[in-house]
Amino acid sequence: MNPILEIFSQGEEIVTGHTIDTNAAWLAQQAVRQGFCVTRHTAVGDKLADLVTLLQEIAQRADCCICTGGLGPTQDDLTAEAVALAFGLPLQFDPKAFAQIEAFFRLRQRDMPESNRKQALLPKGSVRLNNKRGTAPGFALRYQRCWFVFLPGVPSEMRTMFVKRVLPLLQKQFVLQPSTLISIKTYGLGESAIQQRLNALALPAAVQLGFRADLSEVETKLLFPYAYPQPELTALVAETVGLLGDAVFAVDTQDTPSGSMADVVRQLMADKGLSLSLVETASQGLLASLCVGADWLVAARYEPSLPNWAKQRGLVFDGGDIAGLARQLAGSVPTDNPADWVLVQVYEGSYQQLQDKSQAITVHSVLLADARYHQSVHTVTGNSKRKQSQAALLSLDLLRRVLQFGQYSNPTLETGEVRLSRYGLQLLANPQK
Repeated sequence: MNPILEIFSQGEEIVTGHTIDTNAAWLAQQAVRQGFCVTRHTAVGDKLADLVTLLQEIAQRADCCICTGGLGPTQDDLTAEAVALAFGLPLQFDPKAFAQIEAFFRLRQRDMPESNRKQALLPKGSVRLNNKRGTAPGFALRYQRCWFVFLPGVPSEMRTMFVKRVLPLLQKQFVLQPSTLISIKTYGLGESAIQQRLNALALPAAVQLGFRADLSEVETKLLFPYAYPQPELTALVAETVGLLGDAVFAVDTQDTPSGSMADVVRQLMADKGLSLSLVETASQGLLASLCVGADWLVAARYEPSLPNWAKQRGLVFDGGDIAGLARQLAGSVPTDNPADWVLVQVYEGSYQQLQDKSQAITVHSVLLADARYHQSVHTVTGNSKRKQSQAALLSLDLLRRVLQFGQYSNPTLETGEVRLSRYGLQLLANPQK
């Protein structure tokens, strides 16, 4: 059984919501990757009695605890004091820790406040964890069944110390069996639609299925236990990708993150050696910003008025066949900015509808690629910012699907192995580390 790990965040700013606890999320990802079973995330404010009580509880139920925050020089930084009280380990002055704190200020040609001396007081018998980026040393100790690790709350300091100091320590103390996480990224399917498609999936009891959703993507996560048979792993990933179809834009392993859909499109365009011109309306420049810096983007323009743009092109727009107009506009762009492909986005509805959260607009995206038109049509709702974002993503998704599949809608599901190679998953041949 994998060792049980808890994450303990300390600070009034965390409890009250003034600071978002990104440390806990990052630490959980690292811990799961190493083979720990993360069971709880707990946050406590700057109250000594609460800190002491929680530390004593964790010592009885967890094999490891990573605690962040409360190591600063001010009176509300209580972690070391709480540890001393909870475990009966008096604080002792650490000359090396103090020398490191002094050196931090000396390097910056600043006087060290006397209050920083507090940071050199560490619980008796603890292992000091040097901090090269700040003044707060961390420390680690074992009490009852649990190994406790205490790190500063500043994310840049905490992450560096975890990778360089904490991981080697934990790998010595525990027999870890790393799990394998596969993330299947999709766009265009909601969580409920994904769940419905995956109802046909025969998920083994040892494999955990989870989801993470936001406006730009939904991640379907498959967590495989240590030493899961490779053929079965690959087959299950392939089956899942097949069920989700061409909504899948990337499949990530822990060591090969693909990034966002925009990152995937960037790489696909570069790999194929294509150039692109784009014109957008509803997304108001956001689509171009997703491609900024790419040398394959030869021209980008925002057109606030579709009738005026059509008039400039010598086209008549009477409010009728907007899909046909979009194709005509796409065909007219290369005369100004020669590119291999042209992407045009227009929308049905007035500017007032675009701004009004109670009204919907219809977004038309047209891609002229190799003398062939590809088109998508979607209804978009919400406030103006959401409409802008969705319009940009919908147009980008049209480009992505044509790059990956050769057309917008790919009704024929290919075999899993073909699909996995499409997403660059040669590393799936040996994902275990």
